[in-house]
Amino acid sequence: MEKRSPSKVKERTHEEAKEALHAGHLLEKEPISELCDELGLQPTVFYRWQKEFFENGAAAFEQKARSNHSADQERIAYLEKKVQIKDEVLAELMAEHVALKKTLGEL
Repeated sequence: MEKRSPSKVKERTHEEAKEALHAGHLLEKEPISELCDELGLQPTVFYRWQKEFFENGAAAFEQKARSNHSADQERIAYLEKKVQIKDEVLAELMAEHVALKKTLGEL
């Protein structure tokens, strides 16, 4: 992983720094002490962020699930409306068909 200067860390948002730190440790298996040294952070800060990350990790999935749920609900409502319109058109056509058959004496 590339060396980061403390001034560059200040330019990043806290979220980006947290993400970079956790990605370096969890994905790249870099030692926490090295990552913290590169970022100019105390290891206790990493552990506090890690605790927040794991405590709030489920929320990231819940938001996505809610978002998908909302999109699914919108799609269901759209399709139900579409079916309702088709049913109305079909009922109208069938009524006209029956009326025509009656007029022609087929019924």
